Amino acid sequence: MNRFLISAAHKSSGKTMVSIGLCAALAVRGHAVQPFKKGPDYIDPMWLGQAAGHACRNLDLYLMENDDVVYTFSRHASEVNLVEGNKGLYDGLALDGSNSNAALAKLLDLPVMLVIDARGMTRGIAPLILGYQAFDKDINIAGVILNNLGGKRHESKLREVIEHYTDVPVIGAIQHDEQLSIVERHLGLMPSNESHVANAKIKQIGEAIAEQVDLDRLLELSQKTELPLLCSERVETVSPATSAPIPTFPLQGGWGREGQADKVVPFPQPKVRIAIARDRAFGFYYADDLDALEAAGAELVPFDALRDAHLPEVDGLYIGGGFPETCAAELEANTALRGEIRQAIANGMPAYAECGGLMYLSRGIAYEGRSFDMVGAIPGDVKMHAKPIGRGYVHLQEDAEHPWPRPDAPAKQIKAHEFHYSSLENLPPDSRFAYHVARGYGIDGERDGIIVNNLLASYTHLRTIGSCYWATRFVGFIRRCKGQTLDSISIKEKAI
Repeated sequence: MNRFLISAAHKSSGKTMVSIGLCAALAVRGHAVQPFKKGPDYIDPMWLGQAAGHACRNLDLYLMENDDVVYTFSRHASEVNLVEGNKGLYDGLALDGSNSNAALAKLLDLPVMLVIDARGMTRGIAPLILGYQAFDKDINIAGVILNNLGGKRHESKLREVIEHYTDVPVIGAIQHDEQLSIVERHLGLMPSNESHVANAKIKQIGEAIAEQVDLDRLLELSQKTELPLLCSERVETVSPATSAPIPTFPLQGGWGREGQADKVVPFPQPKVRIAIARDRAFGFYYADDLDALEAAGAELVPFDALRDAHLPEVDGLYIGGGFPETCAAELEANTALRGEIRQAIANGMPAYAECGGLMYLSRGIAYEGRSFDMVGAIPGDVKMHAKPIGRGYVHLQEDAEHPWPRPDAPAKQIKAHEFHYSSLENLPPDSRFAYHVARGYGIDGERDGIIVNNLLASYTHLRTIGSCYWATRFVGFIRRCKGQTLDSISIKEKAI
């Protein structure tokens, strides 16, 4: 097994391009590559998963407990395991670095491959590397990948300096090449589901990385023989008396720890069918959430909100995030589907929407001087802004209005995240909401999760981790609604 962290001295150093290229290059060589991404992110994982041929998994030290991070990594680990960091190696929200990339490297015993944007640098690269080594001696900076080099002469000087002053090997030297860049917008890279040239771009980047990074040396430096231990197991090896059991939840109810889909007891009920929007407008879904929905007894039925004229025959609806504003004209033009969705929600179909999905279900989207009609299920209007309205981690407190079934002791606080440049305006004063926002913005700075009939729509992106087992609750809600529908039909038939 091989495992390593691709990190950098600072953000925008090219680590995503390097990570995509490594996934593609290693996969071409016949390796089974499993990508992971640190933090809350949809777009980078889409590119990484497409390059590797395996769904990328997110590891988040803020939203997840350490044991859940280790369990998720170990459950999905393959032959070569690439973890792409976010921001710089030592960057993070906590002053003590407990949710930094370095902390993740320690937790999972990951050698670090440090990507350095070397534009304009020569001798100054040595103190940078030495400083990163000295800052935390428990971090193994196993190799350096130089990026944005100005030519072979520049590369030669940097190699000479690094070899003279440090003990870190240079395993890659990538020349500056505009052809390797991916179009960016406000959330980062353009999602791969929007780019018709994604496969060609991945192939191009993979070939460039294969030529300029020593893949054999990378694998040599990242070889590991064992998976990382759970934190509770590490404690137990020191003092069994102080080790605490890992918290678990009733598996029959489906709200176990993230990654326990393979341990869930099969449901005796037939599966519920959930329509899920998968197209250029909507693609922000966590692989673990989709696993959890299926483990709870859902059959996910994809549809294209841009092209399909009708919803499939389903019991519920799920529309995740994305960029509906960039596809607004096409979404507006699909009047038949918009009408069917509006009618289905009006008739009580259970539905869940996040961010872009919320925008699509509103009355309309105002974008770049134009207004586009949307579904109209939510009695509000979406307006796009030049700067983020809500950005970062969110803390939610669940209100009594929340429609989904819950256990006797629901979580006191739900940790999640948001990132939206739009606002939902002109809502009726009697609108109902599922959450009070303790941290973040949500819909209006205080509330999130608007409720319309059996629809719950929010700007917040949830993850089925820890005590936030939304996937199981949503499936349970669909079952409950379906049961009520069946009961009403039976009564009607008896009356006839």
